[in-house]
Amino acid sequence: MSAVRIVEGDFAAFFAAPFAVYGPDARIASPLEPDLRAALDPARNPLLQDGRARLTWFTAHRDGAVVGRVVASVHDASNRLHGWRRGSFGMLDCVDDAAVARALLDACAAWVGARGCDELVGSFNLTITQMIGTLTEGHEHAPYTYQDWSPAYLPGLLAACGFTPSYPMRTFEVDVAGVAEEALLGPRQRALLADPDWSFEPLRRWRLDDALRAACAVLNDGFADNPMFVPLTEAEFLFASKGMALVMDPRLGCVARHRGEPVGVLLCLPDLNPMMHAMGYRIGWRAPCHFLRHRRPDRAAIVFYSVRRSHHGQGVNGVMLHRLFAGLRAGGYARLGVSWVSDGNAASLRQLEKLGARPLHRLHLFGKSLP
Repeated sequence: MSAVRIVEGDFAAFFAAPFAVYGPDARIASPLEPDLRAALDPARNPLLQDGRARLTWFTAHRDGAVVGRVVASVHDASNRLHGWRRGSFGMLDCVDDAAVARALLDACAAWVGARGCDELVGSFNLTITQMIGTLTEGHEHAPYTYQDWSPAYLPGLLAACGFTPSYPMRTFEVDVAGVAEEALLGPRQRALLADPDWSFEPLRRWRLDDALRAACAVLNDGFADNPMFVPLTEAEFLFASKGMALVMDPRLGCVARHRGEPVGVLLCLPDLNPMMHAMGYRIGWRAPCHFLRHRRPDRAAIVFYSVRRSHHGQGVNGVMLHRLFAGLRAGGYARLGVSWVSDGNAASLRQLEKLGARPLHRLHLFGKSLP
């Protein structure tokens, strides 16, 4: 068998890698091809501007075939905030071969090491507010939007390359029929609904950018105490939300305002992964056919929900979840996916337990020190 050859910056090979490695029927969760291209482009992605972050990508080739890929990145804003010298790997997909995994991760380590980093941690795709972690359990379950998937052998390859797991996380799934939305309204929640100083507004397509700016401010405040979090710029947040108006269901989002000021936000989308998978994650001439076929998904996915710290404990989450489940039921959704929650986030885990959520995937970060 010939040696592994590493190539930097070949986007066509990078996009094709997971399909070539796992086959078209695997539970791949990929961005659409134009969205991935834009995310990796410093001229288009605000995350990669103004000294916030840097990245590159590598593909592994052997005997004329692509056999793996990975992103290497340095989130400079995160390192400045947390006092780290950390580099990250992300979007690691490869065949079940330690030599291929080692070649890709060695390329990442060399790249981030040359930029002053003393550790390599992943998976980060591309920040903590997006998909992070490597799947360690639940590989049999198809991912929702804003969930990731990787094969069962990948943790073993990471261990063989000297990486150790940390920061355990889980994703969840909720049966909508099992949640009685009225049960989410206790005395505190009913008091908010009766108070004229409070409003709970749906997200509207024609004012979505304004709502997303408010969501960015609430998210930055509500997540400020979370480990590894870095405040998002409005430009970065709007870039990541581009195109959302085309696919959103207005019944599934909510902005909570107190005396006109946004203090809470919940963003949930129809699960588009089945449609995107059928499209091969490309926008081609058959895209309208796939859209018509999947135009009424029965799954939805929470992207995030957050409340300003000054308004914690007042019942805001309960009202927003009540609105969400009423919208899910009205829209005919059967299941709700929840993106990763760390094992240390006791408040969110209690909330999910009340909803009857069941764990879907188990994930960990994997890291090692660099020489």
